[in-house]
Amino acid sequence: MVRKNKLKFNPNYAVHPGETLLETIDAMGISQMQLAERTGKTTKAINEIIKGKAAITPQTALQLERVLNIQASFWNSLQKRYDEKIAELIEATELAKQVEWLKKLPIKSMIKNNWLQKKNDDVSQLKEVLNFFGMASVYSWEDLWGKALVDPQFAFRKSESLDIDPFSVSAWLRKGEIASQKVQCSPFKATLFKQKLKEIKSFTLESPDIFISKLKDLCSEAGVAVVFVNELPNCHINGAARWLTSEKAMIQLSLRYKTDDHLWFTFFHEAAHILLHGKKELYIDYMDNKGTGLSGLLTQQEKQANDFASEHLLPFSIYNNFIKSRNFSKDNIEKFAKENGISPGIVVGRLQFDGLIPYKTHLNGLKRKYSWDEFDWVCSEDTIEKQ
Repeated sequence: MVRKNKLKFNPNYAVHPGETLLETIDAMGISQMQLAERTGKTTKAINEIIKGKAAITPQTALQLERVLNIQASFWNSLQKRYDEKIAELIEATELAKQVEWLKKLPIKSMIKNNWLQKKNDDVSQLKEVLNFFGMASVYSWEDLWGKALVDPQFAFRKSESLDIDPFSVSAWLRKGEIASQKVQCSPFKATLFKQKLKEIKSFTLESPDIFISKLKDLCSEAGVAVVFVNELPNCHINGAARWLTSEKAMIQLSLRYKTDDHLWFTFFHEAAHILLHGKKELYIDYMDNKGTGLSGLLTQQEKQANDFASEHLLPFSIYNNFIKSRNFSKDNIEKFAKENGISPGIVVGRLQFDGLIPYKTHLNGLKRKYSWDEFDWVCSEDTIEKQ
């Protein structure tokens, strides 16, 4: 037996319930004047309904039920469907004027990542994208995201070496927002979060299948949702921090460089923003491929966040004593890392960041390298999105 596909009929026109009313009274042999007399309305009022110039109100529907013996719900439903279709057609006309905006977004990458469904026409694709952003129109998107991405307190820190696409960044941030909404968190408590950070430091020694769920659980207990979202083309983002509500914060990580030193430094950097800085600001952190900080706005806050991350991962006093020896051999770094309960890759990253050893040629083998597959199979859908 051949199974036929059911096609949903979606006409590009709307049928006013007045047409159905005319067909009904004609079939019953009732004139418009007679219907007006029986319902207590004027002939003009009935004629305007039949010509589609006036709506069938709930009161009129009740009157038609008594006169024609057709339930009021039938007439109300016809009117509702008509009103909805008219709104749909008007919206489609307006959206058709906005489809050029789609060219600014990384639609192909978003579809590839299963963030969006591919649609057959531009207007449907635009609706899909607006649904993703939770926006009614492109104008609404521009009012929220467009202004946020150029406002000084949200502005990107620019880099001479990075071509940052704000549209890709907005999509990445939105995906993190969606994922974080699924993470159940207790009300935020700063003292508790500080305590959790001390415990989290030991996670640097563990593999993703161990630390991811533990990291998420510990942070959610303190009111912070941690989510991993792989970056889109030209995002160049290490991480972001912001407050979703007055009692729920979010740390979003991209795993951009896929090494333990970058991941953990970024996590503690974002944690610093949550603990030290304002709740109304969005903190987006970039790092060029040399690991040097990018210049721009909020430099004092970024310095504070860098210092916070460095101190929590490897206290300055201990680190400074270590570098005095100038012995940065593989064995010595591994011994130092073990003594301080931290991954040797983080020690290497710190030495590279401070310019004490080269980035490309020295001791990168001590860094733990991550793959998205490692994260994907141990993370639930609300925790990580795979590229």
